[in-house]
Amino acid sequence: MLVHLSIRNLAVVEAVDVSFGSGFHVLTGETGAGKSIIIDALGLIAGGRGSADLIRYGCDKAEMEASFDLPAGHPVWMTLEGLGIAGDPGELLIIRREISVQGKSSARINGQLVNLSMLREVGDELINLHGQHEHQTLLRPERHLELLDAYGAESIDSVKAAYQATYTEFVRIDKEYNELRNTSQQALQMLDLYRFQLGEIAAAELKPGEDELLAEEKVKLSHSEKMMESISKAYDLLYGPQGLDAIAKAVSKLNEVAAYDSKGISPLLEQLQSAFYQLEDASFSLRNYRERIEFNPERLEEVEERLDLISTLRRKYGDDIQGILTYYEKIRQETDALENKDERLDQLQAEREKLTARLMKQAFELSAVRRQKADELAAQIETELKDLQMGRTSLEVRLSITEDAHGLEWEGKKIRPGKHGIDNAEFLISPNPGEPLRPLSKIASGGELSRMMLALKSIFARHEQVPVLIFDEVDTGVSGRAAQSIADKLSRLSAMCQVFAITHLPQVACMAERQYLIEKVVEDGRTMTRVESLDEAGRVNELARMLGGVEITEKTQHHAQEMLKLAQAQKDGLLSPAQ
Repeated sequence: MLVHLSIRNLAVVEAVDVSFGSGFHVLTGETGAGKSIIIDALGLIAGGRGSADLIRYGCDKAEMEASFDLPAGHPVWMTLEGLGIAGDPGELLIIRREISVQGKSSARINGQLVNLSMLREVGDELINLHGQHEHQTLLRPERHLELLDAYGAESIDSVKAAYQATYTEFVRIDKEYNELRNTSQQALQMLDLYRFQLGEIAAAELKPGEDELLAEEKVKLSHSEKMMESISKAYDLLYGPQGLDAIAKAVSKLNEVAAYDSKGISPLLEQLQSAFYQLEDASFSLRNYRERIEFNPERLEEVEERLDLISTLRRKYGDDIQGILTYYEKIRQETDALENKDERLDQLQAEREKLTARLMKQAFELSAVRRQKADELAAQIETELKDLQMGRTSLEVRLSITEDAHGLEWEGKKIRPGKHGIDNAEFLISPNPGEPLRPLSKIASGGELSRMMLALKSIFARHEQVPVLIFDEVDTGVSGRAAQSIADKLSRLSAMCQVFAITHLPQVACMAERQYLIEKVVEDGRTMTRVESLDEAGRVNELARMLGGVEITEKTQHHAQEMLKLAQAQKDGLLSPAQ
């Protein structure tokens, strides 16, 4: 569970430190007090995208830090291990997020720097956030299949993964097949050009790095006379009277001295003898080098012609010889494809037919698993809705096959497979007995959508191990008994995980184990948000405000006390939810 949250310089929040416990928590306060900012901070902790606009005016950065206490068996520890992040179930898991005024973000998990995708992977296993308008996604039928797959993930994921692997291969083959089949006359006319280019490049017999070697050879051939002249002069100087002869005479004179002072002169003599032998070797090398210098105008002409040819090919086909050879291989393949179009088409068609059969088989297997899970999901949603004052509602998760005139021919139908299969899913409901099932997106009210989403979240909470579940005004569009039923549902849900809810309804607030007042204050001419954990007296006053508005009277306080008393009795099992 989330045990502590620290926020610095986020929007109107200057500094907030708040601790949490287990169970059901509510955040209440006037509209615009900053309740959603607390939720936004947790969203950023979970890996949400941040921007410089979130930073409090006049500050350099915003900072958020959250501490989680998690059991040893929680899957997040395995995720951390897979990401190479140190973690110990015996200690708190600490996530820190910073956003700079330049818009740059940094995140740390247990002090280790992580990128946003890593943070999001960990955050998805810690926090499930239901935003203010998330229930509106139920109005988009294209999202219904996603919800069904999430519910039946244990059974669906493996079948879906096999289908998607085949689908990826099918798309590749189908694309190549259609492109080749639709090859235009213009492309066929390119065949002559390709053949000419292939012949031109092949005739050149290019070798990688050849141009560099030829350029070096050209320099040598162009300056051979100058090189010969310089080498000859150097050789003559070495062998002249001032060269090796002079050194030999010096060695002879020192040998005479060595007869009288061997100890003193020997180091100098050895040094001079070594220099003599080195110079002698150098002179031999100079002579050999001189003999290799080539005066060959014909070879120079050949080199220049070869370099001109390479230069011409470079202008046409590539920046260097490797680029030319790469282009050659590319057009060779295209030429082969064009020359062997019919043969390749037959080959691709056979592969396509084979993949089509496998794809459709896997698609219908996936569809069968989905239909089973659709019935289960519908039954579970109906059960949950009974607890939410929608006991007479009938619901169906209807699956239909995506048909398209341009789709694949299969068993007398034109079916269009997609990345997620061949199914369309749509929630159909009948809020009143005797009424036909109709699309949820067309007939559901805001309050019904809110309760539908809460029902789904309750179902998913039993299947997932996300320890923190957050609802931002999940009670939108409801009141009276419906509001009370939502409160009951949130309270029961908190037995499985830690639940946070922003609410304006006293029926919801009174069912919480802990209540926090979010309010704006002005200090030193600056507005800031303050979070206060309410004791029993504070809860009575806050509930009285929620009941009576601006004026808090003795009657509203008495009513607030009564609500808290009845809520506690209900949680203790002394009252049924219907009371």
